[in-house]
Amino acid sequence: MGELRNCPTCNDFFNYTGIRDVCAKCANIEEQQYETVYKFLRKRENRAANIERICEVTGTKESLLHKWVRKGRLQPAMFPNLGYPCDNCGKLTTSGKLCENCTSNLKADLRTFDAAKDFRDKVANQDKGTFHTDRK
Repeated sequence: MGELRNCPTCNDFFNYTGIRDVCAKCANIEEQQYETVYKFLRKRENRAANIERICEVTGTKESLLHKWVRKGRLQPAMFPNLGYPCDNCGKLTTSGKLCENCTSNLKADLRTFDAAKDFRDKVANQDKGTFHTDRK
C-alpha cells in the first residue's frame, strides 16, 4: 500500500508507491519532455550539446536533465556533456554522488585519519608495559 504525498511539481496529492516521485499528470508531462530531449539529442550534431543548450532549445528544466542522467535514462557515454552535480562541490559528475576530486580528497582524509588512529593506538600500547624487579 502506498502513502499519500504532495507532488513536488504541482502540489497535488498522489499515492506514492515508490515507483514515481511525482503525480501521474506531472509524470506524463515529464515523459513528453523526455521524448523532446531525446529526439533533440539523437541528432548527430546535438550529441555534444551541454546542459544549458539542451534546456534552452527544449525548454526542459535543468533539474529534470540531472534526474534522468542520475537514473540512467540519458547515458553520459552516448552524450558526453551530460552529468549531474556532485553532492559536495556541485561540479558535474557521471557516476556516484561525489565527483572524482571530492572522492579522492575524502579517501586521502580517511587514510590520514586511519594513520593517526594507528599511531595513537601504537603509543597507547607502548605505555602498557610490565616491569619486573628482583626481590631477594
